[in-house]
Amino acid sequence: MSGDERERLAALHEYRLIDAPADDELEAVVRVAAMVAGVPTATLNLIDENRQCQLTTTGFEGGDSPRADSMCAIRFETGGFTYVPDASQDPVYLANPWVTGLLADVRFYASAPLVTPQGHALGTLCVFDSQPRELDAEQVARLKDLAQVILALFERRRQARVNARLLAEAEARQEFTDAVLETIDVAVVASDPAGHLSMFNRAGRAWHGLDADDSIEPEDLSERYQLFRVDGITPLPADEIPLLCALRDGAVHGAEMIIRPAGSPPRHVVASGRAMASPGGTPLGAVVAMADVTADRAQRRALEQAHADLAATIAELRRSNTELEQFAGVVSHGLAAPLAVVNGYLELLSDEYGDGLDPQARKWMGSATRAIARMQGLIRGLLTYARAGSEPCRREKTDLGEIAGQTLSDLRDSVAAAGAEVTVAPDLPRLDVDPTLMRQLLQNLIGNAVKYRHPDRPARIEVSAVPRDDEWLVTVTDNGIGIAESERRRVFDMFAQVEPGARAGHGVGLSTCQRIVERHGGRIRAEAAPGGGTTIAFTLPGA
Repeated sequence: MSGDERERLAALHEYRLIDAPADDELEAVVRVAAMVAGVPTATLNLIDENRQCQLTTTGFEGGDSPRADSMCAIRFETGGFTYVPDASQDPVYLANPWVTGLLADVRFYASAPLVTPQGHALGTLCVFDSQPRELDAEQVARLKDLAQVILALFERRRQARVNARLLAEAEARQEFTDAVLETIDVAVVASDPAGHLSMFNRAGRAWHGLDADDSIEPEDLSERYQLFRVDGITPLPADEIPLLCALRDGAVHGAEMIIRPAGSPPRHVVASGRAMASPGGTPLGAVVAMADVTADRAQRRALEQAHADLAATIAELRRSNTELEQFAGVVSHGLAAPLAVVNGYLELLSDEYGDGLDPQARKWMGSATRAIARMQGLIRGLLTYARAGSEPCRREKTDLGEIAGQTLSDLRDSVAAAGAEVTVAPDLPRLDVDPTLMRQLLQNLIGNAVKYRHPDRPARIEVSAVPRDDEWLVTVTDNGIGIAESERRRVFDMFAQVEPGARAGHGVGLSTCQRIVERHGGRIRAEAAPGGGTTIAFTLPGA
C-alpha cells in the first residue's frame, strides 16, 4: 500500500461514515442527483481498502461489494468527473460485473468524485441507468455541485463530532477547574475589566462572608468586604486593593491586608495576581489568589517579641555581669587589704604573747588565722574568676606542653608535699589560645587533682591530648577520690562543692575552668577515670 493510499484511507475513516446510517440530508442529495441526471437510480459510494460501501441509494437496494468489482473504483482517484453514455460499448467498463448482468445491467453511468480539500478521494456520487443516456453540461455541473454539498455535509458531521468531543473535554476541564477552585484553601477572586467582581471560590466566599457581587463599584469594595491595612484599623484604599492593583498595573505580588467580616475574627492574607487578556490582547479582567497567613504572622510577631525580649535580657545580663565582675574585683581588693592587716596583727600577737597565752586563747587565734587564710583563698578565686571573664582573650600560637611545664613549676611545692606524680604527654599540640588563660586552666585542674587525691594510694595525674575532627580533646586524669555521677554536672556551677563539709575548696576553680574553655569556643565535662578517680576533659579548636 502506497503512502498516498494510507493517507486517503485515514481521511476516509476520520469521517466515520462507513457502516454508519446515512442521515436524511444525504438521502435527499442522492435523490436530487437522480432527478438532475434524469435517471431512476443513484448511490453514494464510499470506497475503502477492500470494498465499495453504498452509504445510501435511491431506486434500488444498495449494499457492499468488493472494491475490485466497483465501476467507481476504476477512476475515482483521478478526481475527475466520469461520464459513459453506454458502458457496454466502453472497453474500460464492458467486462465489469455491474455491466455484464452479474450484478446489474448498467448502460448509462456517471460519477462525481468526492474529493476533500486536502485532495483525498473518498468515493463518488454515482448516477446510472439500464438504458443509454446523454448528459448536458448543465447536468454535469449540477452533479459536481451536489458532490460538493455531500462533502460539506461530511465535514459538518465530522466537525459536529469534533465539537462535541471538545465540548465534553472543555466541560470536563471546567468541572475539574471548578472542583480545584472549590477545594483549595486559597481564596481566588476575579473581576471584569472594569473592576467589578465576577467570581469568588469557596474559600473567598468563606473568608469574606459574602459572594461576589458585580453590582459593587470598585471604590466601594473595601467597605463592602471589610478590607483593612495590616494594622487592622485603617480601611484599605481602593488603589491598594490587590485585585484592582493587578488590574491597573498588570500584576501584584505579596500584597498584605486584613479581611475582617462582621462576626468573624480578622484574617491576615497575602495576595498575588495578574491582569487577564485574551490571546488577541483584549482585556478580560484580573484574578488574585490569597493565602491565609494569620497564624504565621502571629507567630512571627511572637518571635520578634521574643527576640526583642531576649536581646534586652542579654543586654541586661551583660550589664549585670560587667557590674558583678567589677563588684567582685572591687570587693575582693577591698577585703584583701583589711584581711592582710588582721592577719598581720594576729601574727604579731602570736610572736609577742604566744607563750603567755592560755591554750584556749591560742586555739582561738589559730581558728582566726585559718579563717583568714580561707577567706584570702576565696578572694583569690573570685579575682581569678572575674579576670577569666573580663580580660581580653589574646590568642596566639601556644605549645600546650610548655604551658604544662610552667604549670608544674608553679605547683612544684604542693605536688612535692603530696608525693604526687604528674605525667605530661610529649605530643601536646600547638594551638591558637590565650597562654595566660591556658596556664590558669591547667593550674586549676592539676591543683584540684592534687588536692582531692585518694588517701590510700599515691597520687597519679596524667595530662594528654588527642585530635578529634577539627578540634583537640585535652584530658587531665587522676586516681583521686573521684566525683559521684550525680555531681559531675553540678561541679562546674559557681560555689558548688562535692563535699561541702570537707571545706577543701571554695567551689570557684572549676567554674573558672569552664569560663576559660567556653571563651575559647570549647566544652568541658567531668568523667569517671578508669580504675577510679576523675577525668576532666575539655575541647579546644584545632590548629
